[in-house]
Amino acid sequence: MVAKVTALVMAGKRSGTLDPLAARAGVSQKSVVPVHGKPMIEHVTEALAACERIGEIRIVAHDREEIAAIPSIARLQASGRLVFRDGSFNLVDSVFSGAGDARFPLLITTSDNCLVTAEGYAEFVDKCLAADAGAAAALARKEDVMAADPEGQKKFYEFSDGGYSNCNTYWIGSESALSAAEILRSGGQFVKYPGRIAKAFGLLNLIRFYFGWGDKETLFAQISRRFGYRLVPVVLSNGEFAIDVDEPRSFAITEKLLTRREAG
Repeated sequence: MVAKVTALVMAGKRSGTLDPLAARAGVSQKSVVPVHGKPMIEHVTEALAACERIGEIRIVAHDREEIAAIPSIARLQASGRLVFRDGSFNLVDSVFSGAGDARFPLLITTSDNCLVTAEGYAEFVDKCLAADAGAAAALARKEDVMAADPEGQKKFYEFSDGGYSNCNTYWIGSESALSAAEILRSGGQFVKYPGRIAKAFGLLNLIRFYFGWGDKETLFAQISRRFGYRLVPVVLSNGEFAIDVDEPRSFAITEKLLTRREAG
């Protein structure tokens, strides 16, 4: 029997700035902005708690009080299933803070992943274990994202085997692979900022990535050799999982998809 996976929910906020969605909702941080009737982070913690592959849930946050006051999160905390860890200055150091003394493997997700279901997290865990991944990133096919909603994502990673979108869900298989979190130091938005690929993976891989040379497995294999452990692209079956809540457009799309899902 495989040990339960520890989930890190990244729920930090940018220092000195109020997120526009939080300002619009009249709350102090994006993680508690109501989406389809409940705080966005509650969608995430409920999905993780319902996933039988997930053990401990760790919320990594700068301002835990507002999050801890959410009734379902308070119940998970009281039961011992959920704990808080302090957010740090940047995303990577926040991951290291959240990972301290944790049981590996780790699943890392974000508090705005409102559309990922318990089944989606289970699919990701199972595929990472089957691939014996040292580290992994969840992706969704362009056609699946477009089928979920044509406006769901504007940019995609283009490989020779098709276009893919990042699902903001990651895997760290062991403590020795924790250096993979360095990939996230500048935010992980490689489509918008290709220079980050060069910094994280090297110039040759940037060239391959930019021109779509080779398939994603070939590129990830090259990156794996650079890092020294197996980094795997994991393709999830539901394109909705690549749509997170970043701004008013994706907020409206997420509410629409949640309404449709609720209607069956």
